[in-house]
Amino acid sequence: MAVIGLVLTVALRRDPDGGEPMVVAAIEKRAAPVASIPAPVDPAAAAPRGTASAAQLENSAGVTVVRAGEEAPEAIVITIPDAAGTITLATAPDNRLVERSRYGLLPKTGPDGATPAKIYARPLGTEPMAKPAGRIALLVGGLGISQSGTADAIAKLPAPVSLAFAPYGTELERTVQRARSEGHEVFLQLPMEPFDYPDNDPGPHTLLTGPKAPDNIDKLHWALGRFTGYVGIVNFLGGRFTADESALSPVLRELAGRGLMVVDDGSSARSLLAGSADRARIPSLKIDRIIDGVTRADAIDKELAALENLAREQGIVVAAASALPVSIERINRWAQSLEAKKIAIVPVSAARGFRSPKSTGSIKSTGSLQ
Repeated sequence: MAVIGLVLTVALRRDPDGGEPMVVAAIEKRAAPVASIPAPVDPAAAAPRGTASAAQLENSAGVTVVRAGEEAPEAIVITIPDAAGTITLATAPDNRLVERSRYGLLPKTGPDGATPAKIYARPLGTEPMAKPAGRIALLVGGLGISQSGTADAIAKLPAPVSLAFAPYGTELERTVQRARSEGHEVFLQLPMEPFDYPDNDPGPHTLLTGPKAPDNIDKLHWALGRFTGYVGIVNFLGGRFTADESALSPVLRELAGRGLMVVDDGSSARSLLAGSADRARIPSLKIDRIIDGVTRADAIDKELAALENLAREQGIVVAAASALPVSIERINRWAQSLEAKKIAIVPVSAARGFRSPKSTGSIKSTGSLQ
């Protein structure tokens, strides 16, 4: 929820006419006036007769109202922006959508069929008068570990940009809810085994292939319980895990009953994540492009320009970035130019609705955000 602060500074000044000359006035003492006896009140006459006019209300309250077009000498006019178009996210956790576990509150599908994927998603809001020339969905991940980097991402990125949080940060629940209060829908990053594991280790509770795969459901529950209010999950690394159907299937079966969306971050060409999720009737999506594979400002700017072209050609493009300072700064600058170009940023959860099965990188959708 957006917070609007109004700061008023009142300058105190001395009376310019104070001081000389002075006047001496005589003060007379007079007898106090005799109190008059009030006349009897007719109850019928005292009863309200219809709705009072604005002028009557002002007179009875002793308030002077200055209306538009009238002069208000030395007045301070405060304009409060119309909040009717403000987009707010549903409160989390929603009691229908959680179950208690030894790892905290886990997401689930509600008894009425409501799902976290739908309830916690950022609404699209009012459709613009002019149809956008293209739409871009952007997911920025790696949040929750660096407090300063996370705070910058929440404050500087446009609200429609979706944010993905790693499960390892401190005070995650409070940080995530702050992000949601600023309008960002959020995702949970699940650490998954890469090809060069353990040399490249995503951290404790990583989902693994091979003999340790039976422990994955317990590890999954630990990650799912780290905070609430997320739309779905996105893989963190996981080249080997997402290419192993036998390891992936039990995890997807568990996720299918929890009403979550699954996003493939597009980092591995061998990944089966989005396709397998789709077959499990889980709403799924695959990232088209990673914009900060090269972490230089000029390289990121080039990728952002490419996103605009793809959005115009395809209608919708889905991209990902890491919460690096240079990435946040370039996205922030770039986003300010999009309105003039008639390009709209939309939440990742909404990208499936705009995406055609024939579009590049798309997944034919059998699941739905119910």
